[in-house]
Amino acid sequence: MHRKASDRTPRTASPRPLLLLDVDGVLNPFAAPACPPGYREHGFFPDDDPPVRLNDSHAPWLALLSARFDLVWATGWEDEANAYLAPHFNLPPLPVIRFPPVPFAPAAKVPPIAAFTGDRPAAWVDDAHTEARLWAESRAARTLSVATDPARGLTEETARTLLNW
Repeated sequence: MHRKASDRTPRTASPRPLLLLDVDGVLNPFAAPACPPGYREHGFFPDDDPPVRLNDSHAPWLALLSARFDLVWATGWEDEANAYLAPHFNLPPLPVIRFPPVPFAPAAKVPPIAAFTGDRPAAWVDDAHTEARLWAESRAARTLSVATDPARGLTEETARTLLNW
């Protein structure tokens, strides 16, 4: 069979989707009245009240997700997420989306996230999705907006939703 020149052109794979990860309310269920079962408290910062709560079972979930997505920190933690959380969850340093200085309104995340994602497919996991759903619906690129309960954080069901997307 004779192939045309256009058939011999290498095809570039479409970029993997981004997985935009918030920390507080996603990996750290800060709104729980007490440390939830399966979580341990960590005093990463002076005067933490409550301390940062992390669940070691998130490490394998994040490893699975990193096989399908390019993980990105979308959190006010910014570089501190790489300093404290990436090693805890056995992740390499991840790209960081820059936000206004903390504290900022949750809606202030949308413009930097829109600029960072460009036209790439993206899933965004956050506990405060104010205008995120409108942004997700307005994009031409495939987009998933996943809200978490800030008292429960990331669940196995949420991880499955992301893996099946």
